[in-house]
Amino acid sequence: MELYQISILITAIGILVAIVAYFWGTSRTENFISKATSDSRNTLLWRDFWIGIILVAFAIIFPAFGAGKYILGQVILFFIWAAVVTQWNLVFGFAGIFTLGHMAVFAVGGYITAMTGLYLGWSLWAALPVGALATVIFSFLMGATIIRLRGPYIAVMTLAIAIAMQKLIVSDVECFITKDLICYNFTGGAKGLFGYGGFGFKEWLGFKGRIYGEYYLALLLLILSTLFALYVIYSPLGSTFRSIRDNEICASSRGVNRVKYQLIVFTLSGIFTGLAGGVFAGLQTTIGPNILSLSLLLFLLSMIVVGGRGTNWGPLIGAAALMLADTVLRDLNELRVAGLSLIILLVMLFLPNGIVGLIGGIFNWRPKNNPANNEGQQNLKQILRSNRTQFFKKGNWIKSFGDEK
Repeated sequence: MELYQISILITAIGILVAIVAYFWGTSRTENFISKATSDSRNTLLWRDFWIGIILVAFAIIFPAFGAGKYILGQVILFFIWAAVVTQWNLVFGFAGIFTLGHMAVFAVGGYITAMTGLYLGWSLWAALPVGALATVIFSFLMGATIIRLRGPYIAVMTLAIAIAMQKLIVSDVECFITKDLICYNFTGGAKGLFGYGGFGFKEWLGFKGRIYGEYYLALLLLILSTLFALYVIYSPLGSTFRSIRDNEICASSRGVNRVKYQLIVFTLSGIFTGLAGGVFAGLQTTIGPNILSLSLLLFLLSMIVVGGRGTNWGPLIGAAALMLADTVLRDLNELRVAGLSLIILLVMLFLPNGIVGLIGGIFNWRPKNNPANNEGQQNLKQILRSNRTQFFKKGNWIKSFGDEK
């Protein structure tokens, strides 16, 4: 696919998103779940349902547009990263836990899946649930370790866990098993694990058809991850998570146990994060310590911030925006990182509520029964000026990344 075709495709996606947004919207969940009536709540549920239907339909027919192997590979990677940040957003955006250890959770799922396939000889289809179960256990243990901390202390502790895990993997140089005259370290060391096979799409669909099997597997992962996230968001658990994030003292006065419920969301988010790690390991046919790199962690965290932290569709939009930008800028070499950094910086400065916050402000997307709907519309210049002013107020830059406490 040529650059002009990519540009046309990006434009088409933009038009599609604009149409969906105009009719159904994607406003911040915390602005309406606690205030909206049951009627408006049902309206929001149906709105998200139709948004999902349209996006899934477009994703299903996307390969028919003649996208090449490289573009499909990038879309597959987008599906995986979007599934990860959707679960990360449950913890960071809705529960208010500023964690930087989510890629460690992802790594556990990937490594356990790969090890089960390599050392036990299991099919990766059978190894996926094992990896997910191990990830849930790991998420619970990590959550129990750090959940009594607050704000930046949680960020520092979870980042330290991820860095320590990466160092342990890299320092593994002992031969654990010899297979086909190849000596494997237990964790694969700096080279990573390989030779554990794949999902069998090449055998089922042939060499040319393999990419389509991988594409729809990654799409299924994203669909299930998004459905799970939306279920949690609209459930009583989701309301509890937001109450703790927005006003912990008030939530505690109503008998809500912060530690208990934040540990629950930390553990639940590990299910599909672990599955995403296992799918990543199976599709890449190798997994190494580079998935724990700081650059990748910040790239995925930026997807949440750019799209809109604490919004239903923000992580998905942020992942799409940054993956598209990364694809378009791929030929700029050294300027590629600088270009991505500039995009992220501009969004953080002028759109602290992310792309979803900007679009929601332009169209004034609020439920009709929401009292906040009386504020009236703002034009684009007013939105940008207001967001910029709020961002530079004392303490707001801290709140955009975690609690001040």
